Amino acid sequence: MTRSVVDHPAVVPDAARPVKISARNLHKEFKNVGKGAGNGVTEVLDDFDLEIREGEFLSLLGPSGCGKSTFLNILAGLETFEGGELLLDGAPVRGVSKNIGVVFQNYALFPWLSVRKNVEAGLKIRGVPAARKREISERILTTVGLESFADHLPHRLSGGMRQRVAIARSLAYDPDVLVLDEPFAALDAQTREFLQGELLRIWESGTRKKTILFVTHSIDEAIFLSDRIAVMSKRPGKVNALIEVDLPRPRNDDSRAAPEFGRIRAQVAQILKEEAHIGDR
Repeated sequence: MTRSVVDHPAVVPDAARPVKISARNLHKEFKNVGKGAGNGVTEVLDDFDLEIREGEFLSLLGPSGCGKSTFLNILAGLETFEGGELLLDGAPVRGVSKNIGVVFQNYALFPWLSVRKNVEAGLKIRGVPAARKREISERILTTVGLESFADHLPHRLSGGMRQRVAIARSLAYDPDVLVLDEPFAALDAQTREFLQGELLRIWESGTRKKTILFVTHSIDEAIFLSDRIAVMSKRPGKVNALIEVDLPRPRNDDSRAAPEFGRIRAQVAQILKEEAHIGDR
């Protein structure tokens, strides 16, 4: 059973907001392949339950191999599942949806296209007229602070700038949900913290906040960004704890030094430590 950690006064996400994403008893397994694998399977997710409300920023945190990225891929329509139910706005998730934007760790940019053309790629696929594409790309590049690099090729950009292009591309077609799979993991600490702030700035500046699911291994990153943190068990993964993050917004560097930040960090670390020792006694 998922435990909702509310032993400290917390700002609970508005219960009146509709549920945007609902996973119930989700089950995912992979067939074992390779020499000697036989007909066995590896269970990746089992009895996975999670609700994310509209406009919420939720981070998914857990041990390596627990199924965090697998759930993200299922939600993005890139993986199927064997059991349970996954709903977006009350309708079953079936394949890739234009209402979900995805940002991966490895940028996934087209190296032969300019920054502008990369941002416009999804719009082109959707048949958006040229003038409208240009209007949208200019607005989004300004939002992420890359308007002066619109005609550069990706190889001329730093890692942090390339990740901003990837975020801009996902934002360009205005999806309701943005899912990010450890997008800052490969960056240096200074760039990572800068982009965390940039992501929050972009999210908070919209007239209507997008629903965000953010996969990370970093406790500090999850606390700084999130309304709630879903902490997963070891494989087969399920949500073991939902932790409210009671830090005022907008957040800045002072937020990281707040006593509440340290309290939540210790709480999450203890849950992960307990999970790591399950079965070892």
